[in-house]
Amino acid sequence: MRIEEISIVNFKNINEATVEFSPRLNCFIGKNGAGKTNMLDAIYYLSFCKSFFNASDLLNINHEESYFMLNGSYDRLDSSETITCGIQKGQKKQFKRNSKIYKKLQDHIGLLPLVMISPSDVELILGGSDERRKFMDGVISQYNQNYLDDLLKYNRAVVQRNNLLKHFAAERRFDADLLSIWDDQLVEYGTRIHRERTEFVEKLIPVFQRYYTFISQGNEEVGLVHQSDLYENDFGQLLKDSVMKDRAAQYTTVGVHKDDLLLKLGEFPMKKLGSQGQKKTYLVALKLAQFDFIKEISGIKPILLLDDIFDKLDQHRVEQIVTTVAGEQFGQIFITDTDRSHLDAIIRKLGTDFRIFNVETGKVKPVS
Repeated sequence: MRIEEISIVNFKNINEATVEFSPRLNCFIGKNGAGKTNMLDAIYYLSFCKSFFNASDLLNINHEESYFMLNGSYDRLDSSETITCGIQKGQKKQFKRNSKIYKKLQDHIGLLPLVMISPSDVELILGGSDERRKFMDGVISQYNQNYLDDLLKYNRAVVQRNNLLKHFAAERRFDADLLSIWDDQLVEYGTRIHRERTEFVEKLIPVFQRYYTFISQGNEEVGLVHQSDLYENDFGQLLKDSVMKDRAAQYTTVGVHKDDLLLKLGEFPMKKLGSQGQKKTYLVALKLAQFDFIKEISGIKPILLLDDIFDKLDQHRVEQIVTTVAGEQFGQIFITDTDRSHLDAIIRKLGTDFRIFNVETGKVKPVS
């Protein structure tokens, strides 16, 4: 699968651009703040119906305008696909596939598989457990629509149960039967979510470790552990046992919405002991393993976006990453950098079709 062309209007600092891409390697060169990352984010948006960076859609509209539009032309499984997105201030976001409007945005997720590696991924290591749950959910949702549906229903049930606990506290009363309605939903959806996350992590670990060993040339050992209340406990019984605690806290204290991933360097947390280079290597290996996982499940090579990937890495690790992404297991690749030397090295490794674009104050121009 590949994106052949993108048209952008008023997306962040890009007022207007129409860019045709190489089927293999595309490089965006420019200074920090020029708009290189915004090009990648526009491609990401067309896959996930949202920005990689901004939770609010309004923040993606050029500050001088009232709307933005994105249009992407794709070659997917030997068929042409056109994806269009439009957002007007004060109106509902609209996504179209081949001119047909999606009734639910979640129906689009997984159609155009994509993996992005960005400096902001460091929040997977430094941030809270919600960041690591989002990582698991984001990968699984790309190939399993039922999982995404379960996740949305589970999260809604948690919100409703929490609201009920707050209502009980305000009214100074308690109704176990009423609470059990939401408990049943949490158990139904949460059990399936736990099963999918467990299977995902088990399959991801060996691939992730293989990538890390190759990039680091075997200098460190790393691990990845899924932590969940449901490994040693029945979910329904957990909810019953936690009722008093939940009433006091006025929210649901147990469940898959509390899951975490323990990221390890040797026997210790990567967060505490990892150097900047080790953390970057860990994240790159994790995302490349994600790529392999999605490709195997979906049968489609995801688009790979590499944003400022070489920063904080020594030359040996850079060379190993270049060697990796130059392999035949990868398809269309997009890279941003301020230093063209890294990109020239990848171009030499690939020995295939490529295009280079200069980006300056939101304007994108191909390099002849």
